[in-house]
Amino acid sequence: MSNFLLASIGRKFLMSITGLFLLMFIGVHLAINLLLIFDDSGELFNVGAHFMASNPAIKIMEPLLGLGFLIHILWSFVLEYQNWKARPVKYNKKDRGGSSTWASRNMLILGALILVFLVIHIINFFWVIKFNPHSMQTVTIGGTVMEDAYTLVADLFKASIVYDIFYVFGGVLLGIHLTHGFWSAFQTLGLNNKNWMKRLQFLAMVYAVIVAVGFSVIPLYFLIKF
Repeated sequence: MSNFLLASIGRKFLMSITGLFLLMFIGVHLAINLLLIFDDSGELFNVGAHFMASNPAIKIMEPLLGLGFLIHILWSFVLEYQNWKARPVKYNKKDRGGSSTWASRNMLILGALILVFLVIHIINFFWVIKFNPHSMQTVTIGGTVMEDAYTLVADLFKASIVYDIFYVFGGVLLGIHLTHGFWSAFQTLGLNNKNWMKRLQFLAMVYAVIVAVGFSVIPLYFLIKF
């Protein structure tokens, strides 16, 4: 098993598995976050956030999710380094552009920018909710006392146009990253025939647009309405 993971195909396989795992997380995370714009009272989002924070299954998944992010990030640097060693002479830009997309040629740069976005996102929200809940307001919904995650998120977006723009930029970067990452994960797992690739590339574009627009519309909603 260790020999498999050390081999190039093993590293790509691990990248694909962790990537697909993160794709599912992004979809769930987006669905919960969109509750922010469907209920200005904050009840829907607070209930969703409380469920994600208190559900035993989710608590078990949290460390696995963190491990998935860590492996995906570290392996991306390893793969990029291996690819760089395999082609020390740069390709002609014209030739590269004809056979690959901009996103596929700049996945490491995109990943690094998304990592910066992720760290700031964790500091702004996850760290506070997870490790400093006493600094937050509480609300009672349906007889259950819970942290007011809605106010935490809404106040940041209402107060700072810089953060609004930053989060829109982060959503767009994530979408661009997914235009290549989505279908390449399936390609590594063997779904690389001509018919499947066309379908997967189409689905990748649709999913990427949904993610980019979905995450971008949330800060824009608070910026424009409030």
